[in-house]
Amino acid sequence: MAVMLSIVEIMTGMNQNNLVYSTGTGRITQPKAQSEAPKGDGIIRIRRETKGRKGKGVTTISGFMGTQDEAKKLCTQLKKICGTGGALKNHVIEIQGDNRDKIKATLEKLGHTVKMAGG
Repeated sequence: MAVMLSIVEIMTGMNQNNLVYSTGTGRITQPKAQSEAPKGDGIIRIRRETKGRKGKGVTTISGFMGTQDEAKKLCTQLKKICGTGGALKNHVIEIQGDNRDKIKATLEKLGHTVKMAGG
C-alpha cells in the first residue's frame, strides 16, 4: 500500500506538462511572462541606499513608468554617464556609488519629473 501511494504521488508530480521537445514540432519554448511597469504617480524617485550591501553606497532610481526594455536602455545610459556599474532589478535601477546629482540632471534633461528621496 505504501509503495502504491508513492507511485501515485510521483505520477501526479510528473503530469504538469513540462514538455521540452516534440518530434512533430521540434523544440518547444515556454512563453516568458512579461513584467509590467509598476503603476505610480509619474515621479521618479532617486535615493541612496547602503542597507544589505555591506556599507557600499548604491543610488536607486524607482518610479520609472516605461517598459522593461526602456528601463534597460535608461539604465545603460545612466551607467555610461556616471562611469560606474549598475543593474536593473524588479524595475528599480541601481547605479553604484553616490551619483544622485548627475542622475537627477540627466533625467530632468530627458523630460522626467524627478524627486530626491531619503537622506
